[in-house]
Parts: sequence; structure tokens; C-alpha cells
Amino acid sequence: MPIRRVSLLLMVLLTAVLAVAPSLITASAAQAHGFSSVVFADLSHDDEGRTVTTLQLEYDLLIVSAADTQHDDALFRAGTAAFADRDDDAMAAAVRDHRDTVARYVDDRFTIGTAGDSGGACTASAIGDVTMTMQEGVPYVVISRVEQCPAAEAHIVRSTLFSDDEGYVTGTKTILTYDIDLHTGSAALDGSTPEFSTAQSTWERFWEFFHLGAEHLLTGIDHILFLLALIAGSRKLREIVLAATVFTLAHSVTFILAATKVVSLPSIVIEPTIALSISIVAAWYLVRLWRKGEAATELSRDSGPLGLDRAGWLRLLVVFCFGLIHGLGFASALGIDEPWSWTLLWSLLVFNLGIEAVQIGLIALVFPLLVLLRRRAPRIAMWATGALAVAVTLAGLIWFVQRVFGWE
Repeated sequence: MPIRRVSLLLMVLLTAVLAVAPSLITASAAQAHGFSSVVFADLSHDDEGRTVTTLQLEYDLLIVSAADTQHDDALFRAGTAAFADRDDDAMAAAVRDHRDTVARYVDDRFTIGTAGDSGGACTASAIGDVTMTMQEGVPYVVISRVEQCPAAEAHIVRSTLFSDDEGYVTGTKTILTYDIDLHTGSAALDGSTPEFSTAQSTWERFWEFFHLGAEHLLTGIDHILFLLALIAGSRKLREIVLAATVFTLAHSVTFILAATKVVSLPSIVIEPTIALSISIVAAWYLVRLWRKGEAATELSRDSGPLGLDRAGWLRLLVVFCFGLIHGLGFASALGIDEPWSWTLLWSLLVFNLGIEAVQIGLIALVFPLLVLLRRRAPRIAMWATGALAVAVTLAGLIWFVQRVFGWE
């Protein structure tokens, strides 16, 4: 490929990142509950053999959606006022006082039935206890209901909660966990696959989690920028390969431990630290540029094991530590709360494989172009990667402040 085309392609890629940097800087709060949402659903049996459904729904989104579709202005006023005050008791009370409105909204968009000749739709009881919880720093309401279902060998769950046509969010995911019909496991539902059967094959479940993992990284701007900062600051192919490997190992460990509830940290710690890690990795490269200029892309003469110098090994240690934190962030996207099982482990591993597929694809796309540009036009490469590092550093710092103080 001619060098001019390579240079143009890389510059277009970097320019695109820089062009959207202003929106990225203000995007983290909006991502929390402006563009997408995650619903958490759990199906189980009670002591009497009845089906019990527990839903966790993003509070302010539920209030707006239910009030709008059911024309309940009183719910909107009470719910939004309680949300503005961050008063958990008042938020729960608003849902309890308008449980019929909320139930009608949920019944229209979250249904359970049974399969087979004797199957049919389940009939949900009134909303029972209402409590509040937090998911990734966002208030969620927890509601439970008992479902009267016809006897059958499998349950069928359909979720279109917070669908795109409501106009508030896009791409809502429903993360379903279940221990029912002699089956246990997890599933991911969205607009393209809104329905799930507990008799679904293992391959179908695993594909859903692979797709969910890939999509999670693609839509996770902070994780993408962290990876771009790693690529821009890598001097040789071995360095980015080792950095990606170390990052993968680190986040895989904490991802599985956090998703299975072995390790837990509050989102007020995880999210700001992820933002800070982005700035530190990008700023690390800026410091090296300031000190060494064009020589910043060269390894020093004191190369050690695996061909890395002291600075390279120190960078790997930092990447490993930050990878542990990013793993906790990946785990929070699933919100799975179920006992350890091999089915759960495989679901988590496949979700992680989806993340890795996107990560490897991004490295394979960007790094070879960067290497070629550094060889043919080192000054252009230096300025382009430097500008990218500046944008990423600023975005990370602003996200850090936003997440620490809970600013939207």
C-alpha cells in the first residue's frame, strides 16, 4: 500500500477520534442513563413451586417510561422529585404508590410463558416488595412478582423493556439469570433477540454472551480509549502484544472473580479509577515524547527479558494493575448474581472472548499502520499520536472528576 494512502488512512482514523473528543469528554454521565440501559432479571422457584421474577430496572428511566406510556403525571412528578433528591425511601415509595402503573408498563414489555401442549402465558401477581439498589453508580429499583404458570418443561421469557421506539434509550440489554425447569444459567436479550427459552441450546446461549461481550467493548468508550492509548505508546510489536496479553490476563481474573461475587468493589471506586487509568497511560506516552522526541519510539539499550527495557517492564506492571480494575468494570455490565456453576463460568468466559475479539481486531487494524507511518514519516506519526494522547488524557481526567463527584 503506498505510504500516502497509509498516512491518510491513519490520519483519518486519528482525526476521527479527535473530532469526537469533545463529545467523549461529556459522554460518561450520559452513558450511565442517556443512551443505553441494562435490565437485570432473575427467574426462580419459591417453596411452593411457583415462578418468582425479580427485576432490577434503571429508576429514572422506568419512571419516565411508565409515566409516559401509561399517562400517569403524578408518578412522573413524585418519581423525578425523589430522584433529584437521591432519596431512596422516596424513590421506592413513588413506585409503591403507583405500582399499578408500573405493573402495566412491565406486563406489556416483559412476559413469561411456558412451552409445550399444555403451555401458555403466565399470570403475574401484583408487585410485591420494592427496594432500591445501585448498578454502576446508577439508582435501580428492585421489584419482585410471583407468576402463576401452566405446567411445562420450559419457560419462555420475552423482554422489550425500554425499547428503542420509546425514544429515551437505544440498545437496551436484559441480562437474565435463571434456576428453573431443572436448568440454571444466564442469557442476554436485546432488540434483535428479545426471546429466550430455558430449553435453549448451549451454543445459542454462548453466542449471545460472545456478542454481548464484543458489543460491550465496542460501546465502552473508556475501554476503547485505554486501548488506543496503549497502541499509541507502544514502541515495538512485542510491546503491544505483551501489553495486550497482560491486560487480558489481569481483567480476566477480576472479571470472573467479580461476576461470581468473590471480589466486590463499589462503582464509586471502579469507575473513577478506570477514567484515571486512561489518563495515566496516555500521559505516560506524552512524557516520553517530551523527554525524547522522535526517539520516544525506540527501546533503550538496556533491553532485558523478552526484549523490553526497564521502562517497558514498568509500563507492563502499570497495565496489569489497571487491567485488574477494568475487569471489575466489565463484570458490572453483567450484574449476574447467582451461585458458582460450570454453566456460569463458561458464560463468563465466552463474554470475555467477545471482548478479546474486538480488542485484537482494533490492535490488528491500527498498530501495523502506525508502525508503517513511523518508518516512512516519523514526524507525522509523532504529532498524530501525540495529539491523540493529549485528547485521551484530557477526556480521562474530566471523566475522573465527573465520576468522583457524580456530575452529569
